[in-house]
Amino acid sequence: MNIIRKKTHVLSVGSVGIGGDNPVRVQSMTNTDTRDVDATVAQIRALTEAGCEIVRVAVLDEDAARCIGLIKKQVDVPLIADIHFDHRLALASMEAGVDGLRINPGNIGGKEQVDLVVDAAKAQGVPIRIGVNSGSVEKELLKKFGGPTPEAMVASALRHVRLLEDRNFDQIKISLKSSSVLSTIDAYRLMSEQVDYPLHIGVTEAGTPLRGAVKSGVGLGILLAQGIGDTLRVSLTGDPVDEMLVAWEILRSLGLRQRGPEIVSCPTCGRTEVDLIGLATAVEKRLMHVTDVFTVAVMGCVVNGPGEAKEADIGVAGGRDCGIIFRKGRVVRKVKGAKNLIPEFLQELETFLEERK
Repeated sequence: MNIIRKKTHVLSVGSVGIGGDNPVRVQSMTNTDTRDVDATVAQIRALTEAGCEIVRVAVLDEDAARCIGLIKKQVDVPLIADIHFDHRLALASMEAGVDGLRINPGNIGGKEQVDLVVDAAKAQGVPIRIGVNSGSVEKELLKKFGGPTPEAMVASALRHVRLLEDRNFDQIKISLKSSSVLSTIDAYRLMSEQVDYPLHIGVTEAGTPLRGAVKSGVGLGILLAQGIGDTLRVSLTGDPVDEMLVAWEILRSLGLRQRGPEIVSCPTCGRTEVDLIGLATAVEKRLMHVTDVFTVAVMGCVVNGPGEAKEADIGVAGGRDCGIIFRKGRVVRKVKGAKNLIPEFLQELETFLEERK
């Protein structure tokens, strides 16, 4: 299957290009108090190391806005200020050097307030993301459409878009998130048919790591396979760094982008005679911060393992109190003793990584 992405309007968040021929960008949001500069910087660095390309921070008050400048001096990733209702926080964030805004212009006051924010965004080259969630749709639209339907979400977003377009501002990105996977998909499809602005895709309030990964994988996977989406966030309840692995695996599974090794491991079955779970976990832990692209196979059967994973760059298959290590399906080493399999393979993996350098 060849995915043909929709060509959208190009904009930049700091040095990161979005839309057009740019790759789908991976984004997240800190869950620290932005006023705690050290904690926020530490989390942003961890996110960046895990593959995050754009980071959003909550701006709750003017102290938080002022801290953006201190944070930006210590990180190498574009920052987006997440702002609700108060145009002064948008102005203060831009004055502090933020690279993008997440703000709905219809919620920040009257014409004068919107004019001030748009004028500042134009002057500083700051794009604006309009973010509509199913829980933030205006009451009159809820009544008109009978609830937070996809049509209501799109109507709400377009209402905010027009406020910016009326001021000749087109550096716009749009998101339409719901905790319902199907509603999220329908909303983005409808919006994609109506505008050429870049779309930031995600399933909001997706849940704890397992449930959130499944919902995000289904929702984002369907949209990306249809060519919809210029940036994405996997929303999980927990450490935002965990979102990175899921996001990159979604992109990898669709052939859109790759980062780090792909680990192929078989499910355990009645033929498994080694600690396959422990072996796979040890390999994943060792490769967590490796960004080079290659394939590792961790198999539980010496009969079928190498054949099933013959395209892997390096792999291991366990047997009865033994195991084999192979490259591209060719056996390069045999290991005696099940307890030796994990340390022996990790040693072979170190040699492999050194050779790739």
